[in-house]
Amino acid sequence: MPYVEGLRNLKTYKGEYDFAVDGGAISTIPLRSEDGAIPNGSVILGGYLEIDTGFTTGTSATAALTVNAANDIVSATIVSGAPYSTTGLKSIIPVFTGATMVKTTAARVPSIVIATGTITAGKGRLVLFYR
Repeated sequence: MPYVEGLRNLKTYKGEYDFAVDGGAISTIPLRSEDGAIPNGSVILGGYLEIDTGFTTGTSATAALTVNAANDIVSATIVSGAPYSTTGLKSIIPVFTGATMVKTTAARVPSIVIATGTITAGKGRLVLFYR
């Protein structure tokens, strides 16, 4: 396979949210990770969300996954039903195209933003590929 500039420098971020550990109140909750912040000027190319426990809500809650700006990784639909109420691998917004990539404007820790209502269950990992 020929060398492709930039692929050799691809980095991975892995962060986790777990209702049992992090709670589900209206707030911005940084994902727990050993990887630290994604550095300033990084370009998030793509990734995925893996749900271990489906997200549920006692009220009409909305939640998004964010790195740089509102709804840039997953829009505010995480607790509004399928596909996030079921387990498995889920798509995120950056999908390795120029139009969907996210460039950080500061060192950023990916977060779940619970905007309305409360989450009553849910556990998952966010995996991002960036350079």
